[in-house]
Amino acid sequence: MSTSEPRSPYARTRNRGMLIAIIAIFLGSFMIAGALRFSGWRPEAMKNKGDLLQPAGDLRNAHPMLADGSEYVWNPVARTWRIALAPPQDCTSECIELARELDLVWRLFGREADRVHVLWIGTPPARAIRLQTQRLLRPSPALRAGLPRVDDPDGVPVYVIDPNGFVILRYAPGFDPADLRTDMARLLKLR
Repeated sequence: MSTSEPRSPYARTRNRGMLIAIIAIFLGSFMIAGALRFSGWRPEAMKNKGDLLQPAGDLRNAHPMLADGSEYVWNPVARTWRIALAPPQDCTSECIELARELDLVWRLFGREADRVHVLWIGTPPARAIRLQTQRLLRPSPALRAGLPRVDDPDGVPVYVIDPNGFVILRYAPGFDPADLRTDMARLLKLR
């Protein structure tokens, strides 16, 4: 027979205190995380730089046409992301600079650059850089309708379109190209 010594009231109180402290730490961390989540706080590294469009623009049924008359197909299986812009016809110096910035951003994607198309809706200025993955699309009311606030009086906005044809991000005229690169680098990691 084993004889066990009765525990002292001090040891019993100390063990209960430790158990309560462990439970409080465990539940307290969940409560703090929940409070941060529902207050809208997000870590800086998780915030997108462009304006998240809610609801997203839907271009799946727009059926864009390339400048040569063939249809541009969304093809979600290929996992191709798109950067789109629809400048007005009289856009010259601003569009030339925007084409240069988009070319730089596209080149910084490195090996993932083939998964990004730049959709230029309309005709770019003659002196604008022609990107390797640039697709010239014919202007259409359906395309313009799917791009929120496309006729911005401050300049030409730029959009990010997911592989399915949803317009998910908008960059206001005069945006920092590094912001577009940061957001696209995150999106390209999604498979």
